[in-house]
Amino acid sequence: MRRHDLIIVGAGTGNALVDERFAHLDVALVSEGPFGGTCLNAGCIPSKMLAATADTVDTVRDAARFDVSAHLHGVDWRAVRERVFGRLDEAAREGEAGRRKTEHITVYRGAARFTGPRRLAVETADGTEEIEADRVVIAAGGRPVVPPVVEEAGLPYETSDTIMRVDEVPDRLVVLGGGYIAAELAHVFHSFGSRVVVVEQSDLLLGQQQDEQISRTFTDTVRARWDLRLGRELTAVRGEPGALLLTLDDGAQLEADTLLVATGRRPNSDRLDLGAAGVDTEDDGRIIVDERMRTSAEGVWALGDICSPVPLKHVANREAEIVAHNLLHPGAERTMRYDAVPSAVFTHPQIAQVGLTEQEAREKGLDHVVAVHDYADVAYGWALEETRGFCKVLADRRTGRLLGGHILGPQAATLVQPLVIALTTGMTARQLAEQPLWIHPALTEVVENALRDLDTEEA
Repeated sequence: MRRHDLIIVGAGTGNALVDERFAHLDVALVSEGPFGGTCLNAGCIPSKMLAATADTVDTVRDAARFDVSAHLHGVDWRAVRERVFGRLDEAAREGEAGRRKTEHITVYRGAARFTGPRRLAVETADGTEEIEADRVVIAAGGRPVVPPVVEEAGLPYETSDTIMRVDEVPDRLVVLGGGYIAAELAHVFHSFGSRVVVVEQSDLLLGQQQDEQISRTFTDTVRARWDLRLGRELTAVRGEPGALLLTLDDGAQLEADTLLVATGRRPNSDRLDLGAAGVDTEDDGRIIVDERMRTSAEGVWALGDICSPVPLKHVANREAEIVAHNLLHPGAERTMRYDAVPSAVFTHPQIAQVGLTEQEAREKGLDHVVAVHDYADVAYGWALEETRGFCKVLADRRTGRLLGGHILGPQAATLVQPLVIALTTGMTARQLAEQPLWIHPALTEVVENALRDLDTEEA
């Protein structure tokens, strides 16, 4: 059995954890999948590269709104796919090659499972290798959830891990799920020419993830482009590859050549034999960690989708910073905070949020005020001919402390950042609105004016 100073399980964000500060340690990096993890290979980056391309397609299609005569001649899907994954696959290969050339790092390619405290067996192509270390970091990520009705049918289906690499744009695409992954990929493939049907159990898209006003507006907006089957469940999958027949709980039948399952993701903790390591998990499979990212087992940390309450890449990056610091500075550890985590949905229209939704504020019994300002009421909103976008902010009525912010419309993922800073630093809505200068005319004015519209008692 080979012994290391540190073992990292997972080469996504886990790979980013080790930098020159760890050069004095003998490090093992264990990965079954490609380097870069979900984000680089099947998640954040390729989906946003495709979404940006879809936005370009939509800009051409909508050019008449600006009195521009333009015609879309088509989308070369295979060229788009090659542009995206030709770059990303090379980045993954280079990431692994760079680690293999690093003198103090040993790369193990294969599935890992614990056989005891800080001891693992790695199933490589050459057999099983046993390794152990003084400290272990678990960053093994997650995977798509596939409902039994789909899995047991024995017919082909796609997930977010596979759909972006298909050879052809589906003609008839059924998307199972109504969350952010479903919304982004439905946007991409509809823009590229697919006839999209979305099947979702809830009555609204993004209903479990967004402020109620955002989810209502988004659902109403995309209804004109996608065939929405809301409040419905998939009960049967029949047919043959390329000619699927999907039955819903109301008896409706949908024909599709491709089924995309986007019903959520789950942590990969069930594949690691965590019990042998003394690592405890939540009922949903997430590894339990404290504010310092330590697990229940001595000398074992975790980060990323396998443990995080907010499984997003920028959250995992911050968790990796915390873990790296704490590994290097025992006795002077830092803690992780989740009270101002922003998120964005790169669909059409774009969506971003931070802090509490209005329904959460009500559930908490907070005395809060709300303001909504439309893109159409600021000058650059006029320039964009934007009629549906808005910024919604919530604040404590008495203190003026900002509680949450929600944006639907162009550049939402960028516009939300001032609100993130305010929530992180404890600025009040009035301080954020009145202390900095806001560029005119720019879309940031929709955020400024929403803050000014709040009726708080702040002195």
